[in-house]
Amino acid sequence: MMRSIRTALLLLFIFLVISLLVYSRIRAYSLAPTMKPEDFSRYAWYEIPIYYLWDYFSHAWICLLFAFTAAGLVYEFSPKEAVTKYMRSSKVLGYAIGACFAPLFTVCSCTMVPLFAGILYTGAGIGPAITFLLMAPAANILTILITGEFISWEIAGVRILASLITAILTGIIISKTPWGKAVEREHQIVQNLSGEGQAIEIVKPPLDERLISALKFGGYLAKQILPYFLMGLVAVSYVNAYLPQEIVESYLTGFMGILLASVIGGPLYTPTLVEVVLGRALLNLGMSKGALLSWLMGQPYDIPNMVAISRVVNWRVVLTYALIAWSCSVSFGLIYGLASGSL
Repeated sequence: MMRSIRTALLLLFIFLVISLLVYSRIRAYSLAPTMKPEDFSRYAWYEIPIYYLWDYFSHAWICLLFAFTAAGLVYEFSPKEAVTKYMRSSKVLGYAIGACFAPLFTVCSCTMVPLFAGILYTGAGIGPAITFLLMAPAANILTILITGEFISWEIAGVRILASLITAILTGIIISKTPWGKAVEREHQIVQNLSGEGQAIEIVKPPLDERLISALKFGGYLAKQILPYFLMGLVAVSYVNAYLPQEIVESYLTGFMGILLASVIGGPLYTPTLVEVVLGRALLNLGMSKGALLSWLMGQPYDIPNMVAISRVVNWRVVLTYALIAWSCSVSFGLIYGLASGSL
């Protein structure tokens, strides 16, 4: 009886979160701040982040609550065992599943690296595993929701498409290299020695326990991400208030602007979601759409993640995927900039 009541209360909470999001859409609430950059410059320096955070969270809390709740639910209820099984069944299916399911399994680098290692050890192959690795941080459920609400759904859609092509292309290229094949053989040998043929029965816990686990994971992600997100918002408040528009228009437009955005958006690293709020601020100050896309595509090749991944595969694989991902971020930035008329 108590389990049924607990399950009902948990489902009611999830229903209320979804209802709040739908209500906010009907009322046309936006995640983006409503005040303009010049509005913040008239405040004292210590007042700027206070007003910016109030302006942001007065209407953004609904979408953030939904995003973290949805991330927890997707992570808990996604068919992980089936995905890893089919990722090693064939090359084509492996790439497709790696690209499509990566955004559902991970929403920050803290979960990406261990999942990548686990997929390799199941014998999935280096190509599909790399596809998973690149697709996860670039187009996961949190970043797409926040990009769509904070910047535009056009940018979010282009980001998904560009990330998808980049992830699959990189996986295919690395799978053809001698160092990529060596990593694949190494992990397949380990997987065979561990006894692939042994059948393991997986017992799933009751629904209420899975719902609690999902909400706990969403809370864990919030604790991991929100402190950096808040610091990013504080930094963005000063960017909005003090960074001259002329500087952004001079250095973050055109081909050189795309090159610069691809560098500062990737190797220099911005925590999860912070790249979105910074990108929005720079876009408002004159950054081109092409440079913005290149900026947003930089996360897969940031230095902290590259160092962590080098513990799973060799450095030649890491540097190869980083170079390809960087080249794609520049190329897609140019293509989108030309197509949108905002180079």
